[in-house]
Amino acid sequence: MPHLLWFSRDTESRLERLAQSTGKSKKELIEGCLAMGMGELESRLLLEESVNTPPRVETPIDQLLRESGLGA
Repeated sequence: MPHLLWFSRDTESRLERLAQSTGKSKKELIEGCLAMGMGELESRLLLEESVNTPPRVETPIDQLLRESGLGA
């Protein structure tokens, strides 16, 4: 799916220099940058989520049955 991206002049010139020095297209460089950044972002967000999520409390089955009216 195509996307339209706008970069600052500094980013655009850095991208152009990198493309010239590596022989890779700007498209390849942008895709690589996004892939690395996406992996890091996913890891960070999953870590934050695990830290901010309260621990799961296990309720014993007999208590669940009692509370539901199905148990003795």
